[in-house]
Amino acid sequence: MNPADQQTLAQLYPALRTALAPLDAQALPVMEVPAGTTLFHEHSPCAGFPLLLSGEVRVSRSASSGRELELYRVVPGELCLVSSSCLFAQQPLSAHGVAVKPTRLTLLAPDAFRAALAQADFREFVLGLFATRMADLTALIEAIAFQRLDSRLAATLLGHGTQVHATHQALADELGTVREIVTRLLHRFERDGLIELSRECITICNSAALRAIASPAASASR
Repeated sequence: MNPADQQTLAQLYPALRTALAPLDAQALPVMEVPAGTTLFHEHSPCAGFPLLLSGEVRVSRSASSGRELELYRVVPGELCLVSSSCLFAQQPLSAHGVAVKPTRLTLLAPDAFRAALAQADFREFVLGLFATRMADLTALIEAIAFQRLDSRLAATLLGHGTQVHATHQALADELGTVREIVTRLLHRFERDGLIELSRECITICNSAALRAIASPAASASR
């Protein structure tokens, strides 16, 4: 790791400054991977605690049927709940991670991660982000259990501007369903004049109507 990357890492993960100080550059090699690269696999040992310098990683669970459910995404300055819990319990990984854009990262070795936990600043940082991730997962469980898929899809389409660049399969993976159902709902939205569909692009035509579908109250009343 070069000095510029070391400075970036310290800025993104200030709670790690003391833990990283005794490590030399060779102990934190930087990996650069293109979008679509699988960084870790379910049921595999955890190679270390990932620290992102740039990019984004999607963490998902897979079913035997081949369906996937996105659990959360990791961006620079955040932690991967699956990796850290694996290191805590010394158990295999319970999900897999895929880079969704070109990503630069390094791995804090398991022994270094456990040593860093002895420091109050890093321990509080990890536990705080654990709490945030758990809240995200609780909200995901609630959405899956109680909110209709059309409401969840409408919510997913909002907040990205007037165009969403995503395949139907990517949306299905994010929602934990199958592509055919997502395609059917998107065509229904298109017939209702809410969106326009083109190859790997969805243009929002009526964001107000989508927000109405996405609202929990609207979902409960249908």
